[in-house]
Amino acid sequence: MKVAYQGERGAYSEIASIKYFGNNATLIPCKTLSDLFDMTDKVDYAIVPIENSIEGSVNEANDLLLTTNLNVIGEIYVRIIHCLISYEENNIEDIKRVYSHPQALGQCRRFINSHGFETIPYYDTAGSVKMLASSNLKDAAAIASARAAEVYNMKIIKEGIEDDKNNYTRFIILGRDDTKPTNNDKSMIIFATKHIPGTLYNVLGEFAARNINLTMIVSRPIKGKPWEYNFYIDFEGHKDEERIKECLENIKNKVTFFKFLGSYPKFTL
Repeated sequence: MKVAYQGERGAYSEIASIKYFGNNATLIPCKTLSDLFDMTDKVDYAIVPIENSIEGSVNEANDLLLTTNLNVIGEIYVRIIHCLISYEENNIEDIKRVYSHPQALGQCRRFINSHGFETIPYYDTAGSVKMLASSNLKDAAAIASARAAEVYNMKIIKEGIEDDKNNYTRFIILGRDDTKPTNNDKSMIIFATKHIPGTLYNVLGEFAARNINLTMIVSRPIKGKPWEYNFYIDFEGHKDEERIKECLENIKNKVTFFKFLGSYPKFTL
């Protein structure tokens, strides 16, 4: 079983992959989310960060979901514990600049500001540790997982530097399976509406009329159509339930674009 994830070894996506699939999968790192989606026709599954409890939606991941033919077949939440990581001889007073993914830098904003560190965005949390390990940037540190420090033989200067200890990233799993109802499911759709008053209200009313709980709603600009948006909705229920079937059929008649991404078992912390 081949599973692709975004980032280097030690990335939170790798941690999510191990947590979801165990140790039996062959894990394939991809440098960027775009690389990850390009890899999906060569692997069995891909694991994608979709939102963080502090920094919100991962916009690039949402945009790339428009391009995939795979189904969302699962989800998993990973508790994000950020570490300040540097060389063995360094202490916190030696650090002047920190490298990490922009989401991680945002999640540690108070800690960074309190020490006056310069922030340098990097493509991946674990990738920033890997870069430091092969460089000689003695006044620099990275923000990443404890696993990344272990993988690249670097020193954890301080652990748990995230601003909010209830810091979780939700990952979705893409695959070719068609999941069966479990009575504890969620589904995901993307749609666009006409750019006239009341259209979004009418679509959301289909959920309200059937007492279907929405768990996420995100809007993303439609490329080539200024001030028009795709809406991403997660909601409780499985596509095989009659009320969900009826809801989705009615929505299709009210929108200009519709894509069903999948139904999947809901993850419970």
